[in-house]
Amino acid sequence: MKGWRGLAAGAAALAVAVSGCGTSTNSGSGTETKEITVWLMDGSAPTTLTDALNKEFESANGIKVKYEVQKWTGIQEKLTTALASNTPPDVIELGNTQTASFADTNTLADLTADASQFNGGEWLGGLKDSLTLNGKQYGVPFYAANRTVIYRTDLLQAAGVAKPPASRAEWIDAINKLKAANASNPDFQALYLPGQSWYFLLSLIWDEGGDIAKQDGGKWTGTLDTPQAKAGFEAYKALYDASATKKAPADIDEAKPQQMEVFGTGNVGMMIGLPWELAGAVKAKADLKDKTSAFPIPSKKAGSTAPVFLGGSNLAIPAGSKNADAAKKYLALLSSKKYQDMLAEGGAVPGTSKDTSKLGSTPLGKAMAESSPNGKVTPVTPKWAAVEAGQNPLKDALTAYLTGAKTLDQATKDASDAVTKAMG
Repeated sequence: MKGWRGLAAGAAALAVAVSGCGTSTNSGSGTETKEITVWLMDGSAPTTLTDALNKEFESANGIKVKYEVQKWTGIQEKLTTALASNTPPDVIELGNTQTASFADTNTLADLTADASQFNGGEWLGGLKDSLTLNGKQYGVPFYAANRTVIYRTDLLQAAGVAKPPASRAEWIDAINKLKAANASNPDFQALYLPGQSWYFLLSLIWDEGGDIAKQDGGKWTGTLDTPQAKAGFEAYKALYDASATKKAPADIDEAKPQQMEVFGTGNVGMMIGLPWELAGAVKAKADLKDKTSAFPIPSKKAGSTAPVFLGGSNLAIPAGSKNADAAKKYLALLSSKKYQDMLAEGGAVPGTSKDTSKLGSTPLGKAMAESSPNGKVTPVTPKWAAVEAGQNPLKDALTAYLTGAKTLDQATKDASDAVTKAMG
């Protein structure tokens, strides 16, 4: 996932560059490391954090930090080249949906035995899952963000919705009230919900007790055609049909057009989005700043939040690092409460701390903090990328079902078969 300042719905990847490497005077001789190289993604951590972190590490250890901020463009190819070289960096950032693929190539150090020094007991379950392959842990959670329901406080108040919905049924009721209160506006959408928002679909599937796939004996099989997963699709359709008279197209996702641009038109009551999307809408339309808030995606069970996809990044040490011990000290410092609180203050779910009190200083942060403990990730396997990056079967199934091109049974069976084929 992209950094929390620019988190987008899509696959994550490691930010690295071919040039630059950690140096040591020993090459295995036992003398002390003098420098480590740290590669983080553009937008992942504010400079106030990294400046303080690097200064404290250098002062405490007498080791220089060669800190390099990397760009997203071309990162997959750069990763492949850098980790295969004899001079990889010492600390790297990986998107949490791709950590498994790099761990599977034996280019990441196994940190299972070191988890305790990185506050392993404080990791959220979903974040721990994202870096665990075959029972071994190949990284440390860095940060995450999850979707919430971003809404116009003025419009909900005018529609007679006194408080944020606490169940899916209350949510649909609020949508209907918004529609009724704005019936004179033919362009109004109570909930902007494109037909292919598959990350949100996951919340509904998980909330119903379903999943994308299951693993048995090392083999992955699609499970989108189970009764529980079908119920998630039905819940999506109920929200889609209720959202507006003039619905969002069924064959697009939240990125085309950017839903924050649609939200900023003033004709939308709610959207299911990420922090950067609200920030973008407010930047384009400043008066939204005092008219917006957020609540967690409601569960079908009143008073509970639906499981959410935790998009974000992990930190790892390349297997070929010459300075692994120093790199572990760096990760231990970054994992401390001091720096995790700084991440939370910046608007991210901290990776190695369950204390999200700093995140709760804003309504959106509070909504994220409330729902993140119930977060999950996509199947942790190197083969998942073939599902997400290809002809995404979840998107295809949504469009076919919402438009009536396929029945629910046929759409979910075809999607499940496609997942099995891609991951088989």
